[in-house]
Amino acid sequence: MVSANVKVTNPMGLHMRPAQLFVREMTPFASEVTIVHKDRTINAKSIMNLMASGIKQGSEIEIRCEGQDEQAALEKAVALIESGLGE
Repeated sequence: MVSANVKVTNPMGLHMRPAQLFVREMTPFASEVTIVHKDRTINAKSIMNLMASGIKQGSEIEIRCEGQDEQAALEKAVALIESGLGE
């Protein structure tokens, strides 16, 4: 398992559009991808779970990836969050 802590920079947090982009980009990876936010573990390949998590701008999250392509998945996930998810 690999993990990284990142700060959400997207002005509206993980609302529908950025959550959809995140899920779309994470789905091809074989690894399990989860986000830890406020002691909750969220399946990062589920748009409903991401949207329901209430992750707002400035939130510190931990991204965890576990599986055969975990390092590539983590690098992509961190890059997406740091980029503001297209917004």
